[in-house]
Amino acid sequence: MTRVSHGIDRIDATFDDSTLVANAGLLLVATLTERLGLETLIDATVRLVGRVGGAHPGRKVLTLVHAMIAGASHIDHADVLRAGATAGVLGHRVMAPSTLGTFLRVFTFGHVRQLEAVIGQALERAWSLGAGPGAAALVIDIDSTICEVAGHDKHGAGFGYTKVLGYHPILATRADTGEVLHARMRKGAANTQRGARRFIDELIARVRRAGASGPLTVRVDSGFWSNDTIATLNRLDVRYTMAVRCHTPAIASAITGIADDAWQDIDYPPDGQAQVADTTYTTGTGRRRVTRRLVVRRTRLTGSAQQRLWPDWRHHGFVTDLDGDAVTVDAFHRRHAVVELAIRDLKAGAGLDHVPSGNFHANSAWLQCVVLAHNLIRWTAILGNVRVGDELTVARTLRTRLIALPGRLVNRSGIPTLRLPTRWPWRTMFTTALRQLRGLDLAPG
Repeated sequence: MTRVSHGIDRIDATFDDSTLVANAGLLLVATLTERLGLETLIDATVRLVGRVGGAHPGRKVLTLVHAMIAGASHIDHADVLRAGATAGVLGHRVMAPSTLGTFLRVFTFGHVRQLEAVIGQALERAWSLGAGPGAAALVIDIDSTICEVAGHDKHGAGFGYTKVLGYHPILATRADTGEVLHARMRKGAANTQRGARRFIDELIARVRRAGASGPLTVRVDSGFWSNDTIATLNRLDVRYTMAVRCHTPAIASAITGIADDAWQDIDYPPDGQAQVADTTYTTGTGRRRVTRRLVVRRTRLTGSAQQRLWPDWRHHGFVTDLDGDAVTVDAFHRRHAVVELAIRDLKAGAGLDHVPSGNFHANSAWLQCVVLAHNLIRWTAILGNVRVGDELTVARTLRTRLIALPGRLVNRSGIPTLRLPTRWPWRTMFTTALRQLRGLDLAPG
C-alpha cells in the first residue's frame, strides 16, 4: 500500500493578523496620490455639500480608485482595502462599500463634470512633475468601446450597432504611454460620432492646459469620419489621420482611379500581400468643395486555398493632412490600434469590467474613477522610472509586479516599516519607484 503524504492537509488557516497588508504595492500609488494632492483637490472641486452621502468626496473617490488599482471591478471589492493593515499604506480613511454606493448615486451631470475637471487637473499636476510630453509631439488616439451589461434596469443602457446591451463611452488616450486623457460615458444607443466635436474641443484644451506645447496629431477610425470633425481639428490646429469607409461611391471611385504602378509593396504575413498607394479625394460642391489626401492600403491572401475563396483585394483607406510618403504615413496610422491596449487595461480585471449602478450618472462617475485609477498606475510607472522592455506595458503586469504583493506593517524602533517578501523578483523595481516618487515635489494646496 502506497503511503500518502498529508503535509499540505496539516496546514491550518486563520484570519487573525491585523498587521498584514493585502496589496502592499499600493504604497507606491498612495505616495503619488499624496504628491498630486488628490484628496484635497477632489474635496475642493466636487461640491456635494448638503446632499445625503456627499460628504468627504475625496476619501470616497480615492477608496474606489485604490480598490480599482488593486483589481476591483465591483463596489463590494473595496472591502479588500479594509483588510488587516492595508488602510495604513493609503494615507486616507477607507470607506465601506455601502457608503460608496450611496455616494455614487448622489452624482448629477454637473457633479460628473466636476469629477472630469479633477482628472484634467490631476493630469496637469502629473505632467508638471515630469510625466508630460512638454514641447515634443503628442499623438492622441480617440475611440469608443462597448461596456456590456446584463438586465434591463441599467438607466441609459441600450443596443447600439454591435447589438450588445450596454453603454458606449468615448475615450482619448496618449499613444506613447497609454494614459487616458479624456473619457465620457454615453448611452448604449449613442452613435459613434455623438458628442465628438465637443469632446475634441475639451480634449485639446485639456492637454494644452496640462503643458503639451508641441504639435498634436489625432488618429481616429471611420466611425468618427465627418467633415465637422475635420473642421474642428483644423480650427484647433491639430493634424489628423482619419479612417474612411471605402465602399462609399466617392471613395471607391478615387481608389479605382489609382494606377497599377502607383501601388507599393509593404511587409505582410507570408500567406498574404499588402500594398499602399497615395491619391486624393474630393468632396462637397461650390465653396464647400475640398480635396484631401487619401492613403489606401490593399490586402489579399496568397495561400492557394484561401486565395481561391477570397481572390479580390480588400481596401482600407484614411484621409490625412500629414506630410511624408504613403508607406510611412500608413504605418503611423495603423499604430492607432494601441488604443485597444488602454481599453483592455480599463476592462481586464479592472474597473470597467463591470458597470455597477442602475443610475446613469453614478456610472459616469464610476468611469471617471476608472480613468483616474488607470492613470495613477501609468504615472507611477513613468514617474517611478519603471521600465519593462521597450513596448507599452499592460496594467496587469504592473499590478502583478508592483501592487499585488503581500506585506506586514510593523513598528520598528518607532519607525513604521512595511516588511515585504524576501526574494521578490521585482524588488529593485519597487524600491527604485518608491525612491523616485518620494523625491517628487508636493502639489500646491
